[in-house]
Amino acid sequence: MSATGAEEMTDAERRSVELGELPRILESLLFLTPEPVSMDALAEAADVETDEVEDALRALRAHYERDGHGLVLRELAGGYVLSSHPDAEVAARRLFAKPRTPPLTAAQAETLAIIAYLQPVSRPEIARIRGVSTESAATTLLERGMVEEAGRSQFGAVMYRTTELFLKLFGLEGTGSLPEIEGFDPSPEFEQELRDRLLRAGEVRAGVAGITATGPTSVPDLDASAVPDYEGHHEAADAAAARALAGAPDDEPADDD
Repeated sequence: MSATGAEEMTDAERRSVELGELPRILESLLFLTPEPVSMDALAEAADVETDEVEDALRALRAHYERDGHGLVLRELAGGYVLSSHPDAEVAARRLFAKPRTPPLTAAQAETLAIIAYLQPVSRPEIARIRGVSTESAATTLLERGMVEEAGRSQFGAVMYRTTELFLKLFGLEGTGSLPEIEGFDPSPEFEQELRDRLLRAGEVRAGVAGITATGPTSVPDLDASAVPDYEGHHEAADAAAARALAGAPDDEPADDD
Protein backbone atom coordinates (compact mmCIF):
# COMPACT_ATOMS: atom_id res chain seq x y z
CA MET A 1 0.00 0.00 0.00
CA SER A 2 1.32 3.43 -0.90
CA ALA A 3 1.99 6.14 1.65
CA THR A 4 -0.95 8.06 0.25
CA GLY A 5 -3.20 5.01 0.72
CA ALA A 6 -2.06 4.61 4.31
CA GLU A 7 -2.84 8.22 5.04
CA GLU A 8 -6.36 7.71 3.68
CA MET A 9 -7.12 4.93 6.22
CA THR A 10 -9.79 5.77 8.76
CA ASP A 11 -8.97 5.84 12.47
CA ALA A 12 -10.97 2.61 13.01
CA GLU A 13 -9.05 0.84 10.25
CA ARG A 14 -5.73 2.01 11.65
CA ARG A 15 -6.58 0.79 15.14
CA SER A 16 -7.68 -2.58 13.78
CA VAL A 17 -4.34 -2.98 12.02
CA GLU A 18 -2.60 -2.13 15.27
CA LEU A 19 -4.15 -5.12 17.08
CA GLY A 20 -1.15 -7.34 17.80
CA GLU A 21 -0.54 -10.92 16.76
CA LEU A 22 -1.25 -12.50 20.16
CA PRO A 23 -4.68 -10.85 20.59
CA ARG A 24 -5.60 -12.10 17.09
CA ILE A 25 -4.47 -15.62 17.97
CA LEU A 26 -6.47 -15.60 21.19
CA GLU A 27 -9.48 -14.27 19.31
CA SER A 28 -9.24 -17.22 16.93
CA LEU A 29 -8.92 -19.73 19.76
CA LEU A 30 -11.95 -18.32 21.55
CA PHE A 31 -13.91 -18.32 18.30
CA LEU A 32 -13.21 -22.04 17.85
CA THR A 33 -14.70 -23.16 21.17
CA PRO A 34 -18.14 -22.50 22.64
CA GLU A 35 -16.92 -23.24 26.16
CA PRO A 36 -15.06 -20.77 28.42
CA VAL A 37 -11.29 -21.24 28.12
CA SER A 38 -9.04 -20.57 31.10
CA MET A 39 -6.10 -18.20 30.90
CA ASP A 40 -3.70 -21.08 31.55
CA ALA A 41 -5.17 -23.09 28.65
CA LEU A 42 -4.89 -20.10 26.32
CA ALA A 43 -1.28 -19.53 27.39
CA GLU A 44 -0.40 -23.17 26.76
CA ALA A 45 -2.07 -23.18 23.34
CA ALA A 46 -0.38 -19.94 22.28
CA ASP A 47 2.94 -20.98 23.87
CA VAL A 48 3.27 -17.77 25.89
CA GLU A 49 3.21 -16.73 29.54
CA THR A 50 -0.07 -16.08 31.34
CA ASP A 51 0.77 -12.42 31.95
CA GLU A 52 1.13 -11.99 28.18
CA VAL A 53 -2.29 -13.58 27.71
CA GLU A 54 -3.76 -11.25 30.32
CA ASP A 55 -2.38 -8.19 28.49
CA ALA A 56 -3.56 -9.50 25.12
CA LEU A 57 -7.09 -10.20 26.40
CA ARG A 58 -7.22 -6.71 27.83
CA ALA A 59 -6.25 -5.30 24.45
CA LEU A 60 -8.80 -7.50 22.67
CA ARG A 61 -11.60 -6.37 25.00
CA ALA A 62 -10.66 -2.73 24.49
CA HIS A 63 -10.57 -3.33 20.72
CA TYR A 64 -14.16 -4.61 20.75
CA GLU A 65 -15.47 -1.86 23.00
CA ARG A 66 -13.63 0.98 21.24
CA ASP A 67 -14.50 0.07 17.65
CA GLY A 68 -18.14 -0.91 18.24
CA HIS A 69 -17.93 -4.59 17.25
CA GLY A 70 -20.79 -7.05 17.44
CA LEU A 71 -18.81 -9.31 19.76
CA VAL A 72 -17.85 -8.90 23.39
CA LEU A 73 -15.21 -10.69 25.44
CA ARG A 74 -16.69 -12.06 28.65
CA GLU A 75 -15.23 -13.81 31.67
CA LEU A 76 -17.44 -16.73 32.68
CA ALA A 77 -17.05 -19.86 34.80
CA GLY A 78 -13.35 -19.26 35.37
CA GLY A 79 -12.55 -18.73 31.70
CA TYR A 80 -13.04 -16.45 28.71
CA VAL A 81 -15.59 -16.67 25.90
CA LEU A 82 -16.69 -14.61 22.92
CA SER A 83 -20.36 -13.62 23.03
CA SER A 84 -22.68 -11.66 20.81
CA HIS A 85 -23.28 -8.05 21.78
CA PRO A 86 -26.40 -7.51 23.96
CA ASP A 87 -27.79 -5.21 21.24
CA ALA A 88 -28.19 -8.28 19.01
CA GLU A 89 -30.27 -10.27 21.50
CA VAL A 90 -33.67 -9.67 19.91
CA ALA A 91 -32.42 -10.44 16.41
CA ALA A 92 -30.60 -13.54 17.67
CA ARG A 93 -33.76 -14.82 19.33
CA ARG A 94 -35.63 -14.49 16.04
CA LEU A 95 -32.82 -16.22 14.14
CA PHE A 96 -32.61 -19.17 16.51
CA ALA A 97 -36.28 -19.37 17.43
CA LYS A 98 -37.04 -22.93 18.52
CA PRO A 99 -38.90 -24.74 21.31
CA ARG A 100 -37.40 -23.59 24.58
CA THR A 101 -36.58 -25.63 27.64
CA PRO A 102 -39.38 -25.01 30.14
CA PRO A 103 -38.42 -22.38 32.73
CA LEU A 104 -37.63 -23.50 36.26
CA THR A 105 -40.61 -24.00 38.52
CA ALA A 106 -40.72 -22.24 41.88
CA ALA A 107 -39.70 -25.48 43.62
CA GLN A 108 -36.76 -25.99 41.26
CA ALA A 109 -35.64 -22.37 41.64
CA GLU A 110 -35.79 -22.61 45.45
CA THR A 111 -33.82 -25.86 45.42
CA LEU A 112 -31.21 -24.43 43.05
CA ALA A 113 -30.81 -21.30 45.20
CA ILE A 114 -30.25 -23.38 48.35
CA ILE A 115 -27.65 -25.52 46.59
CA ALA A 116 -25.90 -22.48 45.12
CA TYR A 117 -25.54 -20.67 48.45
CA LEU A 118 -24.95 -23.64 50.79
CA GLN A 119 -23.06 -26.09 48.55
CA PRO A 120 -22.23 -28.78 49.09
CA VAL A 121 -25.59 -29.57 50.68
CA SER A 122 -27.58 -32.78 50.99
CA ARG A 123 -31.12 -33.41 49.81
CA PRO A 124 -32.46 -33.95 53.36
CA GLU A 125 -31.01 -30.58 54.40
CA ILE A 126 -32.67 -28.93 51.40
CA ALA A 127 -35.97 -30.58 52.34
CA ARG A 128 -35.70 -29.33 55.92
CA ILE A 129 -35.09 -25.77 54.73
CA ARG A 130 -37.92 -25.82 52.18
CA GLY A 131 -40.27 -27.75 54.44
CA VAL A 132 -41.28 -30.16 51.66
CA SER A 133 -39.80 -32.97 49.59
CA THR A 134 -37.11 -31.95 47.06
CA GLU A 135 -36.67 -35.23 45.18
CA SER A 136 -38.43 -34.17 41.98
CA ALA A 137 -36.80 -30.71 41.87
CA ALA A 138 -33.30 -32.07 42.54
CA THR A 139 -33.72 -34.77 39.90
CA THR A 140 -34.77 -32.21 37.28
CA LEU A 141 -31.79 -29.98 38.10
CA LEU A 142 -29.50 -32.99 37.76
CA GLU A 143 -31.01 -33.91 34.39
CA ARG A 144 -30.56 -30.36 33.12
CA GLY A 145 -26.92 -30.38 34.21
CA MET A 146 -27.24 -27.39 36.53
CA VAL A 147 -26.19 -29.37 39.62
CA GLU A 148 -24.11 -32.48 40.18
CA GLU A 149 -23.39 -34.94 42.95
CA ALA A 150 -20.52 -34.00 45.25
CA GLY A 151 -20.01 -37.08 47.40
CA ARG A 152 -22.02 -38.13 50.43
CA SER A 153 -22.58 -36.72 53.87
CA GLN A 154 -21.59 -38.58 57.03
CA PHE A 155 -25.15 -39.93 57.07
CA GLY A 156 -24.83 -41.34 53.55
CA ALA A 157 -27.04 -38.71 51.90
CA VAL A 158 -25.98 -37.45 48.46
CA MET A 159 -24.45 -33.97 48.49
CA TYR A 160 -25.07 -31.52 45.65
CA ARG A 161 -23.16 -28.59 44.16
CA THR A 162 -23.65 -26.36 41.12
CA THR A 163 -21.90 -26.96 37.79
CA GLU A 164 -20.09 -24.81 35.23
CA LEU A 165 -23.30 -24.87 33.17
CA PHE A 166 -25.05 -23.11 36.06
CA LEU A 167 -22.38 -20.39 36.01
CA LYS A 168 -22.73 -19.97 32.24
CA LEU A 169 -26.54 -19.82 32.28
CA PHE A 170 -26.57 -17.17 35.01
CA GLY A 171 -23.59 -15.22 33.64
CA LEU A 172 -21.43 -15.75 36.73
CA GLU A 173 -17.64 -15.81 36.89
CA GLY A 174 -17.85 -18.10 39.92
CA THR A 175 -20.00 -18.83 42.96
CA GLY A 176 -18.39 -15.82 44.64
CA SER A 177 -20.28 -13.68 42.11
CA LEU A 178 -23.69 -14.75 43.43
CA PRO A 179 -25.90 -11.80 44.46
CA GLU A 180 -25.53 -10.78 48.08
CA ILE A 181 -28.25 -12.16 50.34
CA GLU A 182 -28.66 -8.68 51.82
CA GLY A 183 -30.15 -7.57 48.50
CA PHE A 184 -33.15 -9.86 49.03
CA ASP A 185 -36.12 -7.89 50.37
CA PRO A 186 -39.00 -10.26 51.28
CA SER A 187 -42.24 -9.28 52.97
CA PRO A 188 -42.21 -9.42 56.81
CA GLU A 189 -44.45 -12.50 56.79
CA PHE A 190 -42.31 -14.39 54.29
CA GLU A 191 -39.16 -13.32 56.12
CA GLN A 192 -40.49 -14.79 59.38
CA GLU A 193 -41.44 -18.02 57.65
CA LEU A 194 -37.93 -18.32 56.14
CA ARG A 195 -36.37 -17.50 59.49
CA ASP A 196 -38.36 -20.26 61.21
CA ARG A 197 -37.40 -22.80 58.54
CA LEU A 198 -33.72 -21.92 58.73
CA LEU A 199 -33.70 -22.02 62.52
CA ARG A 200 -35.22 -25.50 62.50
CA ALA A 201 -32.72 -26.66 59.87
CA GLY A 202 -29.88 -25.08 61.86
CA GLU A 203 -30.95 -26.92 65.01
CA VAL A 204 -30.91 -30.22 63.14
CA ARG A 205 -27.47 -29.50 61.64
CA ALA A 206 -26.15 -28.47 65.06
CA GLY A 207 -27.44 -31.74 66.48
CA VAL A 208 -25.60 -33.66 63.78
CA ALA A 209 -22.39 -31.78 64.57
CA GLY A 210 -22.89 -32.61 68.25
CA ILE A 211 -23.05 -36.32 67.48
CA THR A 212 -19.78 -36.13 65.55
CA ALA A 213 -17.96 -33.99 68.11
CA THR A 214 -18.96 -35.69 71.34
CA GLY A 215 -19.47 -39.30 70.36
CA PRO A 216 -22.44 -41.70 70.40
CA THR A 217 -23.34 -41.05 74.05
CA SER A 218 -24.41 -37.49 73.27
CA VAL A 219 -26.96 -38.15 70.54
CA PRO A 220 -29.53 -35.32 70.92
CA ASP A 221 -33.22 -36.04 71.33
CA LEU A 222 -34.56 -34.00 68.43
CA ASP A 223 -38.16 -32.90 68.52
CA ALA A 224 -39.97 -34.48 65.58
CA SER A 225 -41.64 -31.16 64.80
CA ALA A 226 -38.22 -29.67 64.07
CA VAL A 227 -37.79 -31.96 61.08
CA PRO A 228 -40.57 -31.92 58.46
CA ASP A 229 -41.71 -35.25 57.10
CA TYR A 230 -39.62 -35.57 53.93
CA GLU A 231 -38.91 -38.68 51.89
CA GLY A 232 -39.09 -41.82 53.98
CA HIS A 233 -35.88 -43.25 52.53
CA HIS A 234 -34.03 -40.14 53.69
CA GLU A 235 -35.28 -40.71 57.22
CA ALA A 236 -34.08 -44.28 56.92
CA ALA A 237 -30.65 -43.05 55.87
CA ASP A 238 -30.43 -40.72 58.86
CA ALA A 239 -31.64 -43.40 61.25
CA ALA A 240 -29.16 -45.92 59.87
CA ALA A 241 -26.33 -43.45 60.29
CA ALA A 242 -27.38 -42.66 63.84
CA ARG A 243 -27.40 -46.37 64.67
CA ALA A 244 -23.95 -46.73 63.16
CA LEU A 245 -22.64 -43.86 65.28
CA ALA A 246 -24.16 -45.48 68.34
CA GLY A 247 -22.43 -48.75 67.56
CA ALA A 248 -25.61 -50.65 66.74
CA PRO A 249 -25.58 -53.13 63.82
CA ASP A 250 -27.24 -52.05 60.60
CA ASP A 251 -28.72 -54.19 57.90
CA GLU A 252 -27.23 -52.23 55.00
CA PRO A 253 -25.41 -48.95 54.38
CA ALA A 254 -27.49 -45.80 54.24
CA ASP A 255 -28.53 -44.86 50.73
CA ASP A 256 -30.10 -41.59 49.63
CA ASP A 257 -30.90 -42.71 46.09
